Amino acid sequence: MNQRETLKNKNGVLEIGGVSATKLAKEFGTPLYVMDQAYIENMCKVYKETLEKEYGDGLICYASKAFSCKEIYRIVNNAGIGADTVSGGEIFTAKSVDFPMEKICFHGNNKTKAELEFAVNSGVGYIVLDAYSEADELDLICKKLNKTQKVLIRVNPGVEAHTHHYIQTAKVDSKFGFSIDSGEALEIVKFVSKKSNIELCGLHCHIGSQIFESKSFALAVDKMTGFYKTIKTELGLEFDVLNMGGGFGIYYAEDDAKKTCAEYADYIKIIAKELKYNVIVKGIKKPFLILEPGRSIVGEAGVTLYTAGRIKDIKSIKKYVAIDGGMFDNPRFALYQAKYTVIAAEKLNEQPIEKYSIAGKCCESGDIIAEDCMLPKINEGDLLAVLSTGAYNYSMSSNYNRNLIPPVIMVKDGEARYAVKPQTYEDLLRNDV
Repeated sequence: MNQRETLKNKNGVLEIGGVSATKLAKEFGTPLYVMDQAYIENMCKVYKETLEKEYGDGLICYASKAFSCKEIYRIVNNAGIGADTVSGGEIFTAKSVDFPMEKICFHGNNKTKAELEFAVNSGVGYIVLDAYSEADELDLICKKLNKTQKVLIRVNPGVEAHTHHYIQTAKVDSKFGFSIDSGEALEIVKFVSKKSNIELCGLHCHIGSQIFESKSFALAVDKMTGFYKTIKTELGLEFDVLNMGGGFGIYYAEDDAKKTCAEYADYIKIIAKELKYNVIVKGIKKPFLILEPGRSIVGEAGVTLYTAGRIKDIKSIKKYVAIDGGMFDNPRFALYQAKYTVIAAEKLNEQPIEKYSIAGKCCESGDIIAEDCMLPKINEGDLLAVLSTGAYNYSMSSNYNRNLIPPVIMVKDGEARYAVKPQTYEDLLRNDV
C-alpha cells in the first residue's frame, strides 16, 4: 500500500480522506468507488505548478477518459487546468458544468461527423486529427459553420515504451497517429496545412500508458523536436504548440515504484528539461507545451470497497473469495491482466497467512479481480479494498449480467458525498422498449 496522510492504516482499519472504510461501507454500501478528493487536487496543483516553474508557457490537460463525471470536471477546472476528451459525451459532460471549452483537446481515431460538429460549435480549443478524411470533413464543417478550428495532428514518433502491448500507442502498427519514420507524418502535415478553414497549430504524440522509464519520454521529445526541425526546413512551417500526451506510471502493486505527489512532478521536469534543451540545439520555435496526465491524477486516489461472499477452497490448488462486485465494475484484469493490491480493510494489523484469488460475481470464468493475494484469513462479510482503482474502472464499468454500476463518492477532510449516485433496477430498464 502506498500510504499517505489521506490513505492510511488507523488502528488496523483503512482510512481514506479521514473516513474509515468501515463507516463508508455502512453508509453507502458495497461495491463502492471511493475517491480521495484531496489527492486529486494535490496532483493537479503539483503538475500545474511544476509546468509553470520548469517550462513556463503550457497547459496541463486532465485526460478524462481515466474517470469522467460532472464532479471531476469541476475539480480540475477549480485547479486551473484543462481537459483531454475523447468523445462527444465527455465534451457534453464538461460543458454541462461550464468547463472552459478553450482549454479542451478533443482526441479520437474515428470521431463521428456529429461529434466534430458538436466540438466546433462548443468552441473546443484543439481537435486532434488522425485521418485524411477527418481533415476533409472538419474543413467542410467549419466552412458550413463559418468558423475556423485550431487543430493538431497525431503523429507516431516510433518510441517503444515498456508497458503492456495493449496500451502501447507508438508502435509502428498502432491504430493511432501517422508515422514520422515512414514519411506519412510529413505528408499529412502538408495536406492539412493547405486547408482553408482549419488552423494547423502543431502536433500531438502519446507513447503509451503506465510508463515508468523516463528515457522513453526524453526520446519522444527528441523525436518530436527533430520532426519540428524537419518541417521548418522542408516546408517552412513553424508550429506554436506541442502536445506530448501523458502515460505516467503509477503504483498498483509491489513491482511498481511508490511515489509521493511531489515525486510525480519528475515526469513533467524531464519533459520540460528535454524540450527546452532541444528547442535551443535544433533552432526551433519554443512551443506552447500541452501535457495530458490522467491515470496519475486519479488512479491512486481511487479505492474500491467490496464485501466478501462465498469462499471456495479447492484443496491443494486454489482458494477463491467471491466479492459482491466483479468485471462489471473493474474489467481491467480480464482485459489485460492488470495487477492490483488487495487488502482486508478492517484487518490491516493481522498477518497475511493465506493466498486468495479474488473472484467477481459475474457468470464468467474470467471474472477475476486479482490472483495470488496474501491476506489474513478471510470470512464471509469481511470488507476488502482494492487500491489504485481511480482510473479506468468506473470509466469502463458496465451493466453486464444486469448488475448495477456502483456509485462514486468523494471523500475529503472526514466528509463523504456522492459524485455519482447509485443506479437502481429502474435505471436498467429506462431505455428498454
